[in-house]
Amino acid sequence: MTRQVFAGSVAIGGGAPVSVQSMTNTDTRDVVATSAQIRALADAGADIVRVSVYDEACAQAVRALVDRSPVPLVADIHFDVNLAIRSVENGIAKVRINPGNIGGEKNVRLLADCLKAHRVPVRIGVNSGSIEKELLKKYGGVTPQCMVESGLNHARMLERAGYDDIVLSYKATDVQTMVAACRLVAKQSDYPQHIGVTESGTADVGLVKSAIGIGALLLDGIGDTVRVSLSGDPVQEVPAALSILRAIGVRRDCIEIISCPTCGRTCIPVEDIARRVRAETMDIHVPLKVAVMGCVVNGPGEAREADLGIAGGKDGGALFVRGEAPRAVRGDLAEILIRAIREMAEARSK
Repeated sequence: MTRQVFAGSVAIGGGAPVSVQSMTNTDTRDVVATSAQIRALADAGADIVRVSVYDEACAQAVRALVDRSPVPLVADIHFDVNLAIRSVENGIAKVRINPGNIGGEKNVRLLADCLKAHRVPVRIGVNSGSIEKELLKKYGGVTPQCMVESGLNHARMLERAGYDDIVLSYKATDVQTMVAACRLVAKQSDYPQHIGVTESGTADVGLVKSAIGIGALLLDGIGDTVRVSLSGDPVQEVPAALSILRAIGVRRDCIEIISCPTCGRTCIPVEDIARRVRAETMDIHVPLKVAVMGCVVNGPGEAREADLGIAGGKDGGALFVRGEAPRAVRGDLAEILIRAIREMAEARSK
């Protein structure tokens, strides 16, 4: 198990639930627009939100952003350690630095003193595109070993300064490199890890790459907080991350709908029913597995692990509930299933 740090009220590592992060893409100096996007991300389910702090005006805006935010904020810092220090002094809950450009040990010590004084954790965010030149030369280019050494070198700098509230992050555009680096550092350190595939692309491609990389690590028990990085509106990143966590079983806080791929025996509009059931049960946060199956021949048997479901028939369908014999139903099958879900969810929540 990894050690634990706190970004504001959100625990990272140490057996805490895997948290979901995203990052604003508004001008951080525009407090109104950035605050609105932070709230949209929080409403979508983000536990932590990161903002770019790239000049003095951004650092000054941190105070107002923190005061308006419903979730802890992280300052994303490149090159200028003074911006990190001012962000901390203005109430930021966590700092992200890039070891490839934050400067040497002197700057790291200055930051460590500030972080200790304010009890703020730091993420050492190693990106494959910004590794120190000497390490690239040593390893002949970007490798998992190169990335891990970069991050651990900076962790040791912080440790020498008497500070160890650290989160490690190893991100690459290449899924295999990212996964290998995270697995390697998990064997060498118990610091919590922030995981994700950087610059993964637009939603269609990026979600696939992210699901493979993040999913592989979570199945290994690696990863304490995640971000799905997608080009475009950052709000789309949050449901994508939640979908990955739910698919793996890391989060069990909603209705899980399984549906068959259909075949020639299909008797009902499986996709339409599944979509409607999903849309009309989004407000339910009781973990239930619900099946929508196309026929009564194989449907109930193939969905035997479901808590309840519908299987299509020629003149209606069969409603099956775990532990009970299926019963024939007619009419609006989606509505029948939705009512059954709500009844079961209400009974289980008591």
